[in-house]
Amino acid sequence: MKIDSVDFFYLSMPQVTTEADGSQDALLVRVSGGGLSGFGECEAAPLPSIAAFSCPMSHGACRPVAASVLGRRVDSPADIAAIAADVAYYSMDLLQAPHTWSGIEMALWDLLGRARGEPVWKLLGHAQAHPKTPYASLLFGDTPQQTLERGRDALRRGFRAAKFGWGPIGQGTASQDAEHFFAAREALGPDGILLVDVGQVFDEDVARAAERLGALEEAGAVWLEEPFHAHALQAYGELSRQCRNLRLAGGEGAHNAAMAMHLLDYGGVGFLQIDCGRVGGIGPARRLAELAAARGVTYVNHTFTSHLALSASIQPYAGLADHTICEYPAAPKALAVELTRNHLTPGADGLVRLPDSPGLGMEIDPQAVRRYQVDVEIRVGGRLVHATPAW
Repeated sequence: MKIDSVDFFYLSMPQVTTEADGSQDALLVRVSGGGLSGFGECEAAPLPSIAAFSCPMSHGACRPVAASVLGRRVDSPADIAAIAADVAYYSMDLLQAPHTWSGIEMALWDLLGRARGEPVWKLLGHAQAHPKTPYASLLFGDTPQQTLERGRDALRRGFRAAKFGWGPIGQGTASQDAEHFFAAREALGPDGILLVDVGQVFDEDVARAAERLGALEEAGAVWLEEPFHAHALQAYGELSRQCRNLRLAGGEGAHNAAMAMHLLDYGGVGFLQIDCGRVGGIGPARRLAELAAARGVTYVNHTFTSHLALSASIQPYAGLADHTICEYPAAPKALAVELTRNHLTPGADGLVRLPDSPGLGMEIDPQAVRRYQVDVEIRVGGRLVHATPAW
């Protein structure tokens, strides 16, 4: 089938704050062809991502993503990979291109699955989709007491694991941070799985990050996520060698497979976290899941937004029975919840299972799209190059 159109819908909450919560807005992608539509989500700033698709060509290696996508045929996974190669080559100097392409690629898998009547995980070669243990992805509270309450709430909601992130961590002293780590452990109890995400707060300062290791080990944290910027491979490697039971986690900042592989080769991470909406889509994530498994590293999805993105993020490692932990957006904004009519709700056993329905198995709610839609027009020299499409 031929790709007839690629449409972008910029969705936003009425008010967007500085809170480190990526569910406050979204860029929904609709790819149509063969009388069907598939959907994906770009995990990046929506407006630059739209511009990367529609902008005029700057030169031969800086073409809009549209030039490599529109009119192409998609009849197999190999066709999606071929388009990805063209986007990487012809848009190599368009730095937003990987983010834009990630959402399109996701939608192409959804479209192909719907056309074939198969879930994406089967198209990826998995024999079955194993259930995953979701962890509630939460923000640290402003105070240790708030952290304690958020952890207890996650436990009441049936989560056996929780990740606390960002907030005040790294803004004060190591002892102040330790109070939050111990509050989180108290909330989850001795058997709860505690994960900690500090959102790159230590830049490349290994010494400051290392000051927190003792408390993290004492609190029984399984991993310390993103202590440094995604490119700070030397810092990752140095800190990983100072860990005992704790392991480092990272990878959500990887905009291509090579960046993620460097974290394995040089960063010493024990958990590789990949966001399909950033790394180039579902295909590269599948290859990275295989590579991580071969290296003895645990693959984990990164998702903090809608259940469309959640489904896409689990597909690449659905067939890896030993890679069981799964990020789960436990407190997203209303936009992210309402975007899909169905949701990947944990079962009575607390586990999350992918749907067996075609594509990504998620149904977009058009009313939610209209409710949160922000109309966009881009004009260059008076010429309209993008306008929000009709649903």
